[in-house]
Amino acid sequence: ALEVGIAALGIAAGSAALVPAFTFAATASAAIRNRLDVVFSDVAADSWQLTPAIAREVAKRRKLGLVIPVATFGCAVSAAAWDVFTQETGIPVLVDAAAAFGNQEIGTLTSCAFSFHATKPFGIGEGGAFVTRERALARRARRLSNFGYENRVSHEAGTNAKLSEFAAAVGLAQAERWAERQQRRRGLWAAYHAALAKVPGVRLQATGDSLPAVCVLRVPRNADRVCDALGIAGIETRRWYCPPLHRHPAFAACGRDDLRETQLLAREALGVPWFGLMTEAQCDGVAGELATALEMPRCLDAF
Repeated sequence: ALEVGIAALGIAAGSAALVPAFTFAATASAAIRNRLDVVFSDVAADSWQLTPAIAREVAKRRKLGLVIPVATFGCAVSAAAWDVFTQETGIPVLVDAAAAFGNQEIGTLTSCAFSFHATKPFGIGEGGAFVTRERALARRARRLSNFGYENRVSHEAGTNAKLSEFAAAVGLAQAERWAERQQRRRGLWAAYHAALAKVPGVRLQATGDSLPAVCVLRVPRNADRVCDALGIAGIETRRWYCPPLHRHPAFAACGRDDLRETQLLAREALGVPWFGLMTEAQCDGVAGELATALEMPRCLDAF
């Protein structure tokens, strides 16, 4: 969905695409595969997202052809704010909203790409969607996803990005239970968030009204050692987006802006269990074990 969306926008090859360094590899890869030059940006300290304010500052120093903000961990970005950004700068915006289906709104000018991978809230196995309010852009994206065909004629070199019939059938079944599942997850998230917020030193992502796809928090200690301590307690963790993309060999040649907040997140971000079938007892258990881990002497060492 990201690759087709970028291709449909028709950004000139060699143009700079602003991408947050704190994201999954797919965000930068989609731009590179469309022959764009990726420039990594920092993220805001509260939302962990590339914001219009950050993009405006970068645009003062670099000519940008595209901005790809990320709805980090499924938490929506402001489509209205990004619409204003495009109106003022003329720079198109495509949101990588991979995990934000059900949270992320579509702007008047701001398009979005969603993932339906099995690990996402609306999981159907594989698949995704490019969504825009611009009819001509939607028509071109649809054409590009089917080898450039329209009216039995291939008008441009496209690809095979069609959703499979099997995945579509799973999606229809998923849609029937979507509202019920979301309601349950919202109630559970309120209890989980409250429990985690009581753990001394822990900082949670500013999610607004969004329901996170995964639970990532910032710890005031050595995150790797906290992971080890929780592992001993039988709690699986993950260091999402650590290391950030600018430290991956695949993106070593990409440009970068100041990445101070990203560097801090790389040391502090810790993913803990969060899934639709969790119980409140499990939520309380994770919070309790996290508090214990943060008090352990081996987790108090400096980074």
